[in-house]
Amino acid sequence: MKVMNLSKITLSLCMISAMLLLAACGNKEKATTVWDKVSEAGEIIVATSGTLYPASYHDSATKELTGYEVEIIKEVGKRMDVKIEFKEMGLDGMLTSLNSGQVDLAVNDIEITKERLEKFTFSEPYKYSYGTAIVRKSDHSGIESLEDLKGKKAAGAATSVYMQVGRDHGVEEVIYDNVTNDVYLRDVDLGRTDVILNDYYLQKLALAAFPEFEIMIHPDIKYHPNVQAIIMKKDNDELLKQINTVLATMHADGTISELSKKFFSGEDVSIEQELNFK
Repeated sequence: MKVMNLSKITLSLCMISAMLLLAACGNKEKATTVWDKVSEAGEIIVATSGTLYPASYHDSATKELTGYEVEIIKEVGKRMDVKIEFKEMGLDGMLTSLNSGQVDLAVNDIEITKERLEKFTFSEPYKYSYGTAIVRKSDHSGIESLEDLKGKKAAGAATSVYMQVGRDHGVEEVIYDNVTNDVYLRDVDLGRTDVILNDYYLQKLALAAFPEFEIMIHPDIKYHPNVQAIIMKKDNDELLKQINTVLATMHADGTISELSKKFFSGEDVSIEQELNFK
């Protein structure tokens, strides 16, 4: 009798083990992609800074998050019939959060680069630009070319493409986390830093917003033509396909062009321009 009970117990344990194994295999087969998760939840979580005018910032009157890229992704969500939830953070945190799966996308004037393409996927572009340098009006901060950057204090985010340009030319890095434009600009004006290396259109609008600072875009420094787009973790093929389809429609019907002119003082940054770089 005891032997038979033991046999029954052993058989039962084997059956339970088999069921657990099948369940595990079944769960593995049902493992969802980001697009599956988005479709089920009806929501896309998007990282952005909320401090980068005019790409992503808070309206001074309404305090609401807005900007060129914020409004693009809001419209993408509307046309895909999903809710957009924004999480505000610095650029360095955005890339980390994408890798960890805490966010699905990021929009913040993020440039498509060879290095980033090894780790991330980008949508079709919606902004074309190039790099410039903000310096003091009185003496150009002692900078007349990129070669003069050596030893100068450059303000920015550690993982930005522009800080890498400065790093390649020997700058002393002054790293900011997620501060507003006036902090960067004031520090150059006061001599705490010497230069801000960043996107031409962003720099131009930032200066216009704070005319009290004795700083300017260097007239002779133009470098690094670049392209910006929505960034996401690699291998999100279905999500990428859905987003690119909507972006193509928004380009075709003029929505992106209109948003560009609204946020960039009449300029259409969504069209690639022919520029000469030394």
